[in-house]
Amino acid sequence: MSDVPNFESLLRRALAPVEPPADLTGRLEETLTSITELAAEELEGWELSAMRDPRNWVRPAAAIVVGGTAGLALVVLRARRRGQPGDGAPGEPGRAARGA
Repeated sequence: MSDVPNFESLLRRALAPVEPPADLTGRLEETLTSITELAAEELEGWELSAMRDPRNWVRPAAAIVVGGTAGLALVVLRARRRGQPGDGAPGEPGRAARGA
């Protein structure tokens, strides 16, 4: 019966955590910043007089939703990065752990 695979070890290897790429946070932050800026530019281009017609509400409403969501995600991303342990000197707890 030595031909029977050890399912527990197979599952452990298959479900092992995968580290994200080192530059993932930076790329995500750049993308969210770009989306937020594009949404703000879209809203700046609209005139209030054009808002009288409800057919013109789709683009500004989409810009508000997308820009607001991207901005909120950016705030959360930056707050999580600041709160991570190890953002101080090596061997020193992060700012959040020090109470700063």
